[in-house]
Amino acid sequence: MVYITGDTHGDPERLSKAALKELQPGDTLIVCGDFGFVWDNSKTEQKILKSFTKRKYNICFIDGTHENFEILNGYPVTSWNGGKVHRISDNIFHLMRGQIFTIDGLRIFTMGGGESPDLEYRLEETSWYKYEIPTKAELLEGANNLENVDCKVNVIITHEPSSIIKDFLKLGNNEPIHVTTLNAYFDELSKCSTFDRWFFGSLHLDKYISNSYIGVHKALVNAHTGERVSI
Repeated sequence: MVYITGDTHGDPERLSKAALKELQPGDTLIVCGDFGFVWDNSKTEQKILKSFTKRKYNICFIDGTHENFEILNGYPVTSWNGGKVHRISDNIFHLMRGQIFTIDGLRIFTMGGGESPDLEYRLEETSWYKYEIPTKAELLEGANNLENVDCKVNVIITHEPSSIIKDFLKLGNNEPIHVTTLNAYFDELSKCSTFDRWFFGSLHLDKYISNSYIGVHKALVNAHTGERVSI
């Protein structure tokens, strides 16, 4: 089975055995960005990652806006279940942008990245990396990969939502809405693609916007059914 959860930000409790008790050997967990366990190569971080390698299931993640891309991009690129990944270990994978994977019978499109809402408070190459924003080449690769499967997938996993979803969630809120090129790209993706469920994590909310659009944060959701199995 494939399960989805939201940003973990390097919090070991979010990926503890107790939190993931639903997962069985051979299952796959996918984190919707801001994984946070590939951040500083510290001894503590390496110890945590080593403990994850002892799990009998796969731990995967797309990138968010708060990643150390210098370290992340230093891992080897390989193919896994049909798409490109950074292989962190035998069972930990970064699902790269614009890729399509087939996992447990699900065809899954991934597009990580976004734009930090608190950009003015961050320092480049320290707490902010320009690579957080997908390049034109990555967006084009994603579009081409979707065309190769007639734009039909079961699941879409992104960090950011589309601008349409972002606008909907901000209704009644007087805060200005920051719409990026990536948000607009997702608007077009939602129009031209056929999918069952779209998961996103950047807004840090566990919410069913509809049967198809699902915001995830601390919840664990079955990607096959869309059902929440724990929180």
